[in-house]
Amino acid sequence: MPKKNTMPNAQDAQDAHLNPDINPNIDADIDTRSMDNTTQTQDSDDSDVVVDDFFKATPDQSTTTNGGYRAGYVAIVGRPNVGKSTLMNHLLGQKLSITSRKPQTTRHRIHGILSTHDMQAVFVDTPGIHSNEVRLINERMNKAATSALVDVDLVLFVVEGEQWRDDDLLTLEKIGATKTPVVLVINKSDMIKDKGSILPLIETYHESFDFADIVPVSALKNQNLETLQAVIYSHLPEGAPIYDTEQITDRSERFLASEIIREKIMRQVGEEVPYDLTVQIDEFKDEAAHVDKKTGRQRKAVTFIDATIFVERDGQKAIIIGDKGVRIKQIGTAAREDMEALFERKIMLNLWVKVKQGWSDDARALSSLGY
Repeated sequence: MPKKNTMPNAQDAQDAHLNPDINPNIDADIDTRSMDNTTQTQDSDDSDVVVDDFFKATPDQSTTTNGGYRAGYVAIVGRPNVGKSTLMNHLLGQKLSITSRKPQTTRHRIHGILSTHDMQAVFVDTPGIHSNEVRLINERMNKAATSALVDVDLVLFVVEGEQWRDDDLLTLEKIGATKTPVVLVINKSDMIKDKGSILPLIETYHESFDFADIVPVSALKNQNLETLQAVIYSHLPEGAPIYDTEQITDRSERFLASEIIREKIMRQVGEEVPYDLTVQIDEFKDEAAHVDKKTGRQRKAVTFIDATIFVERDGQKAIIIGDKGVRIKQIGTAAREDMEALFERKIMLNLWVKVKQGWSDDARALSSLGY
């Protein structure tokens, strides 16, 4: 399936830059552009027009599908920080994978289940494939990503606009070892103001690899996702749903709770404690709605969660706790609010921070923490 490599090299990629207007508080991973660029309204409007024109210029992929029900597994792969989790979240119409501005936010494979009237796509969101395996956890993350390519029906290879880096090539090499159809998803296409500049790039991609389809999208702005969904449908095998159509993931609420807590920490202290942290759920106890025997009042259903945040150094512990415990309280409040929205019930959350030196490079510690 791979053809002669004519991809842009890493040095060429250095000449392409992201939009510098970044809002650090936006709810997205690498797609951290401000959605409220009031100082650049005209530029944003012009960019949106160009993107809309570009999407209209691409081959028409009707979202009206013909044929029987289809179902299958779809791996979403790419280097770190190209928007894989954002893409899956927006395809699902619900936040499932955690996101942040830091690379390698996703550490585990996560299944997100999209069920429509004519298909069920089980998306496999993966850690970003990267060459710099400085610790054992990096090796485990790469293994989780590459193993997702086995026994899937379709691969979505996500790249970032006009940028091309060594880790993109590494990912393509991993994909090339499989016989699975590969759809190239050019994310953040809204960043490309000159739509003509992307057409030669698409041709280059076509010449470099036998992609089943190439689809430009903007995951953050929900642009061209219906086209992508139709393309996904066209490559899935006919068959009955794999999971219950009301199910959105195969991951437990315990796992989702730990990921939500980790996301809030990375958003609060990602620069100071980038990768030296993990979260372990110590207790996850559901209490059904009931009448309080003492007061006679009706009590709503509630889940009690105790979690420990592990870091590698005492200084990192102090950073997460913050002055007089202010930061850990902010992290807990943000995590609890997200959990209540996702689990649809009241959450009582208690957090502790402990030092566990060398956990990210220790096989036994990684296994015990679910890596």
